[in-house]
Amino acid sequence: MSGRLTTHVLDMAAGGPAVGFRIELWQVPQADGGTGGTVLIKEIRTNDDGRADGPLLQGEELVPGVYELVFAAGEYFADRGVTALGESFLDQVPVRFRVADPNAHYHVPLLVAPGGYSTYRGS
Repeated sequence: MSGRLTTHVLDMAAGGPAVGFRIELWQVPQADGGTGGTVLIKEIRTNDDGRADGPLLQGEELVPGVYELVFAAGEYFADRGVTALGESFLDQVPVRFRVADPNAHYHVPLLVAPGGYSTYRGS
């Protein structure tokens, strides 16, 4: 079995997938020997189903360590003219997580609205 990292974004205000949502994937150095800062691995935009067109990482690309998905929520809602209580509340939503088993499926979805968000490890 080959591990993989996937994500999707649901726009809770619109009641459906968040189309064209920009997401960055970063690798975060470990405190026990990591050198330098975080490394941008890739940037994607979600498709018509609110998902990446394929896994963000898979197979040998997915190694144990700390990663961060940065969801551009402020940009997404600004592009649609949507605000929370008349102001732009959310900007970037960072979700930092650890990959322990490179053979597992790590699914990190984001449920987002102009005034808040939720995430979890999905299946």
